[in-house]
Amino acid sequence: MINQFRQLNPLNILLLVLFTFFMRLAIFIDRPQNLQFEFLESFAKFFIQIPQTSYFSAFANLSIAAVLLLIQALLFNRLINNHNLMAKPSYLPALLYITGASLFLQFFILSPPLICNFLLIWILSKFLNLGKAPNAISIMFDIGMIIGLGTLIYFPFIVFLALLWLSLLLYRSFNLREWMAGFLGFLTIFFFLAVFYYWNDNLNQFYQIWSPLTNQFPSLLKLNLNDYLVLVPVALILILALLQLRNNFFRSFIVTRKAFQMLFFMLLITLISFYAKTDFKVFHFILSVPPGAVFLAYYFSNAKKRWVYESLFAILIITIQYFLFV
Repeated sequence: MINQFRQLNPLNILLLVLFTFFMRLAIFIDRPQNLQFEFLESFAKFFIQIPQTSYFSAFANLSIAAVLLLIQALLFNRLINNHNLMAKPSYLPALLYITGASLFLQFFILSPPLICNFLLIWILSKFLNLGKAPNAISIMFDIGMIIGLGTLIYFPFIVFLALLWLSLLLYRSFNLREWMAGFLGFLTIFFFLAVFYYWNDNLNQFYQIWSPLTNQFPSLLKLNLNDYLVLVPVALILILALLQLRNNFFRSFIVTRKAFQMLFFMLLITLISFYAKTDFKVFHFILSVPPGAVFLAYYFSNAKKRWVYESLFAILIITIQYFLFV
């Protein structure tokens, strides 16, 4: 299967559609009775009025989520190929994106982090252009605004502000205006929100928006390890990807090396940002799929022994399906 997706064959788009729904068989067979979908954070609903989505049936919810995921995978695949992050253009990034977004049942439903992944792919596109731009002020301002929009949808998205400055450290020499531009773009979104709260005499509620940032990072997490055994083959492939990346690191173009460093920081930020949501759910970690999928795809794009990489991918799929059904 990996060999098939190593080719830039249009037939692979059809195979991706079939693969997307195959990976979701478990939840389509045993659908929940009701699935709630909250599109915006509560503080943004006061500012933006949208129709209630509670009338979605469970089947509609799951189907729309699958279609959105497929669109994201194709956009993501095009982005990675355009920036030559793999050994050669292929559909492996899309395949691994869909695979990574199928690890847990909670990933299959419509959720704010799933919507935010469109913004995350957009941000990733902007970051990958940083090294090529003569002036990064407008790019950073745009990224700041995108992070602001994402925060309205899902508050932990605010943590990506840290990636603004980490990426500037990687790609650019110090320029105070570039360092300020991203933060000003973010503030632009929340300036209008603050004005709206002020007009409605609710400025105290606006201050409460930021209270999750004072949450302490948990020193102890209560986890049922049996629920996360599916991550074992993922961790193994990630380790092999990092070893492969280390071997090729200094043989790669400088822009490619910086891109993978930025993606590594993005992955770390998505994993630790859950603390900004007191009632976070497992679907939060779907935010880690875009950067994680790049590393997984990198291994399968560069692996030499076919029986090894095909076997690893088969083990990954079988493990995912086993835990989804069991």
